[in-house]
Amino acid sequence: MDMTTKDLFEGSEAVIFKVISSNKARTQWGDMLGAVIAGNHIIVKRYGKPAAAVIPYQDFLELEEMLEDLHDIREGQAALAEWKRNPDSFRLWEDVKKELFEAEDSL
Repeated sequence: MDMTTKDLFEGSEAVIFKVISSNKARTQWGDMLGAVIAGNHIIVKRYGKPAAAVIPYQDFLELEEMLEDLHDIREGQAALAEWKRNPDSFRLWEDVKKELFEAEDSL
């Protein structure tokens, strides 16, 4: 498969990925998929710009978990910032739990 190889350095580790046009990705899908299964990361360009990344499934699962953690961190930071702006707008967890249990008992 005719692809350009690039190195991206993260700390002391080099992450190697390949770049392919969307036309070649379409016509060489089987070869591209084989390269990804072998552990390569592939960037697909469309009109000369990165459009998609194709990565091994295990890498996807790890990234998905990291993204969920990042989302949780951002939500926590936003809640903390809101609390700092207006501390009276929040309630104690114990009060919320009590309300939830009371609502559940009334069903």
